[in-house]
Amino acid sequence: MNKSNLRALLTPIVLALAIVFGMMLNRFLPDRTQVSASSEMFLPVTGSKLDLIISMIQNSYVDTVDTRQIVENTIPVLLKDLDPHTVYIPAKDMQRANEGIVGNFGGVGIQFYKYLDTVTVVKVVPGGPSEKAGIKDGDRIVRVNDSLVAGVKMSQDKIQELMRGELGTKVELTIARRGEPQLIKKEVVRGSIPVKSVDVAYMLNDTTGYLKTNTFGMHTYAEFMQALVKLKAEGMRKIIIDLRENEGGVLPIAIQMINEFLDADRLILYTQGQAQPRTDYKSNGKGQFKDLRVDVLISEFSASASEIFAGAIQDNDRGLIIGRRSFGKGLVQEQRPLPDGSALRLTVARYYTPSGRSIQKPYNEGKEKYYNDIYNRLVHGEFSQKDSIVFDENLKYQTVGGRTVYGGGGIMPDVFVPADTTGVSRYLSDVTRTQFLYDYTFDFMDRHRPEMTNLKDYKQIQNYLKSFDLVNEMANYAARRGLKRDEKGIKESYQVLRTRIEAFIARHTIDDEGFYPILGQIDNTLQEAIKQ
Repeated sequence: MNKSNLRALLTPIVLALAIVFGMMLNRFLPDRTQVSASSEMFLPVTGSKLDLIISMIQNSYVDTVDTRQIVENTIPVLLKDLDPHTVYIPAKDMQRANEGIVGNFGGVGIQFYKYLDTVTVVKVVPGGPSEKAGIKDGDRIVRVNDSLVAGVKMSQDKIQELMRGELGTKVELTIARRGEPQLIKKEVVRGSIPVKSVDVAYMLNDTTGYLKTNTFGMHTYAEFMQALVKLKAEGMRKIIIDLRENEGGVLPIAIQMINEFLDADRLILYTQGQAQPRTDYKSNGKGQFKDLRVDVLISEFSASASEIFAGAIQDNDRGLIIGRRSFGKGLVQEQRPLPDGSALRLTVARYYTPSGRSIQKPYNEGKEKYYNDIYNRLVHGEFSQKDSIVFDENLKYQTVGGRTVYGGGGIMPDVFVPADTTGVSRYLSDVTRTQFLYDYTFDFMDRHRPEMTNLKDYKQIQNYLKSFDLVNEMANYAARRGLKRDEKGIKESYQVLRTRIEAFIARHTIDDEGFYPILGQIDNTLQEAIKQ
């Protein structure tokens, strides 16, 4: 058969197969008019590509999905390549996130500690809801409403969550009390519990006061002023303000506090951002402590508003900055509320100290490296040797008095104090890591509560504790809990161990008014400040 005859025979067969195949294929392809109509149906008149995608998922996805959760999971991804301090706060976390700033929360007014699965009241807040309901120091909490909290594995955070709630709501606490054969039920009406931002303020000697603040919240300025007025009445002519481990807070509060120490028209700081023009913040000259000598303690964990405070004092040559280089956070966040009760803390500007320094450390190599910077400083030797710190000569600035200071990452102190390694041992690390030291101090205070009730200050507490062999008792206690005694380590760390034990027992007894004065006795940074 020749080629032309073969072609004539096969052509009708091929055409028929093509038609059949086309019909079958058409069954599996969407109709063009449907695709076009669908696209037009979900194109928003306004909104972003993200809005469109969420709308598509919500209206057309094959399975039922929670688009709200998709949005919650997407927001952190949107923010991950921005600066490290722009963060999203879900609605469920807003109350806790704002407590330090607002300065209060709804609760029952107790300090408690979960010791060996037993929730024990360490301290009842004077005048608070629990005191009014008849709760006492040393009471064991068995139930919070219907939730069993004794003898079960439950975190302190979870127990705290059970006790907190809206102001005016009621919570029933079932307690066990020594000397009482039956469990006692107490109904407590939740009240406003203050979050203290000034940890302690006391006189170190006849002329030098000490004040430690842990944040810059809405009530910090009032607490700060009250403490300074009290210390001045006691003869204070110099104040040491401790901002170590203070991570910052509300910028206007920090400005108010700095203003108390500066003459009129002194620059405190300025802020500037791409969408925000330069804004200067200056002192008004109405401060009550313009003639008081000021020294400020900082560490690698002093950040943000703490650095604003230290930078303003340093650049105006108003006092000495003592300690180690601060964290290096020079970004300003605004907290912007979202419709569902959540919020975005958005970085809107950088702040600059009076000399013009930006103290924000670099973050262009990612958040992991940014937060590992503290560890890298330790490895590099910065905590022990001032000479290990090298500054960029292009970031050199001058204080009001002509002293040289540097930008580029944190506030460098005027007086460098290395991290204290005196008494450090493996045993000290182990007994701290396991919390056996702290547990022992709680157990001691709980056993001696009746005779310690009338001790009113740290000196009385230390005098009472002289007759106890605290370090060896603690070591034996830790050994019973599984940490073998290390005689060499105990000897090397004896003074540190003894002081920490006394300090924690004092905190259990009279709170921070007992803790910090005792711990300060071995605090090399504080002792250096006293000498200045």
